Amino acid sequence: MGAKKHGEGNGTNSDVFASCSFSSLGLDSNLCDQLRERLGFEVPTLVQAQAIPIILSGRHALVNAATGTGKTVAYLAPIIHHLQSYDNRIQRSDGTFALVLVPTRELCLQVYEILQKLLHRFHWIVPGYIMGGENRSKEKARLRKGISILIATPGRLLDHLKNTTSFLYSNLRWIIFDEADRILELGFGKDIEEIIDLLGSRKTRHDDQENTVPRHSNIQRQNLLLSATLNEKVNHLAKISLDNPVMVGLDGKKIEPISTIESLDPSESDEDNEDKYSSKVPIVGDYNVPIQLIQRYMKVPCGSRLPVLLSILKHLFEREPSQKVVVFFSTCDAVDFHYSLLSEFQFSSYPKTEEGTRQMFIGSKTFRLHGNMEQEDRRTSFQTFKTEKSALLLSTDVSARGLDFPKVRCIIQYDSPGEATEYVHRVGRTARLGERGESLLFLQPVEIDYLQDLEKHGVSLTEYPALKMLDSFPLYGQKNLAKKSVFIDSHPWVLCLQKALEAFVTSKPKMDELAKKAFCSWVRAYTAHRGELKRIFMIKKLHLGHVAKSFALKQQPSLVGQSFQKQNKKRKILEKKKNRLPKRRKVTSV
Repeated sequence: MGAKKHGEGNGTNSDVFASCSFSSLGLDSNLCDQLRERLGFEVPTLVQAQAIPIILSGRHALVNAATGTGKTVAYLAPIIHHLQSYDNRIQRSDGTFALVLVPTRELCLQVYEILQKLLHRFHWIVPGYIMGGENRSKEKARLRKGISILIATPGRLLDHLKNTTSFLYSNLRWIIFDEADRILELGFGKDIEEIIDLLGSRKTRHDDQENTVPRHSNIQRQNLLLSATLNEKVNHLAKISLDNPVMVGLDGKKIEPISTIESLDPSESDEDNEDKYSSKVPIVGDYNVPIQLIQRYMKVPCGSRLPVLLSILKHLFEREPSQKVVVFFSTCDAVDFHYSLLSEFQFSSYPKTEEGTRQMFIGSKTFRLHGNMEQEDRRTSFQTFKTEKSALLLSTDVSARGLDFPKVRCIIQYDSPGEATEYVHRVGRTARLGERGESLLFLQPVEIDYLQDLEKHGVSLTEYPALKMLDSFPLYGQKNLAKKSVFIDSHPWVLCLQKALEAFVTSKPKMDELAKKAFCSWVRAYTAHRGELKRIFMIKKLHLGHVAKSFALKQQPSLVGQSFQKQNKKRKILEKKKNRLPKRRKVTSV
């Protein structure tokens, strides 16, 4: 889904709206200038061209569009248009007019950054954010002064709604649920329902058209729900929060009203109601990904995963030095291990090489991002990676939703995303707004049925030529030597690199400890797959010795487990001794 940005945008979808402009959609001319000058939008994207007129009209809306299509601007621009047009300029003392709920801290900062750029000429409209990990007292002070458009994570917002009496929201007109599916997947469902109740925005079965006005306010409320995927939880949220909404379709062609609770017969059962409502909102269906995205998979034996990952990263950055790559892992420990490894690992394929001539295996700047990092570290990684021209980001799914990293060339899903919806969101970090991009999914031979699961949702992948890529690396100065291998796990380059990785991890106690932690957390995460995916991702199908090799561990998993057990036993013995010592001394003194 492309937008024409500074002369770009030769894609199909941009051409469709070449004759369309933001001003023709009804937006203020100053705001149109900001979209062009500050964000680089010459013309609206497909979803923006469809959603903006609906949102300007005051209708509730469910925007279901592919990731990377400019959904944030689609809801922010109409809100700013209305706020700047009030006869009496709004003031900070008027409190909050618009509330944007987002799933993660990083997305919170990103939306805030876009909002700041759009408000450059509208200085009297005050943007702000509240989120977990920030100083609550400082947030309270900002809320007391007044924030016109507030971006928030659900938990922190609920905290302030309950405990910050100076938080004024009696003029609240808009509630936006951005990345609603991710908000609900992260377990914020109950928080969201409580927030809706506290704000008086729950749509009940017996409400009529006039009762959609919040119970404590005279202002007509407009709720917007944005999601790249639709499921039962999103469907439920739409039922309780949206009144006679318009649906902006995922295929970019349909704009159709969806059923609302008023249209349901109260005499029908809940199950009948659910079926009737969801007839307009598909629970399962095809997932749109950008047409310019090249999607491939690589079938890699478990014990060879680590050297193949490092090889593909080296290949990508040597092929095109100025680019950005994101690698997704299933656990925080796996991110920490691979980050430390890539930050320190030096290698040469030539025998008996002097230590001084060894080079860093991957020369690019490397960053990490996951939920267990300190807030300031997360913020620094997020912002720095965005501004770098060439960099590598290792991340958990905290980066998979909504975040817009400019110029990301390739997404590598080293650990399977599980649900097909998560696959779509991960690959959505590249090929954004009409730019080209690639995605690569690592699969073990026993996991190959996962491709069929993706195909059920209209996602089709082609195989990546892994052996050809591995053959391109010189071994002992002879390129032709590697070309005899037809299997990845017996490829001379892979064997050489695996041996060097194991020696490196063994020689450094800290790396060895990180590898063991990553191995244990990876096994736990692998066993946590749900539903039909359990049939594909079965831990019993894996050789745990090969899994250990994928973390450059020479030890068998049982030995790794024993070493942890020994450490735990030692700790328990020491604790018992410490507890007993005072008692013994007391007895002897008597």
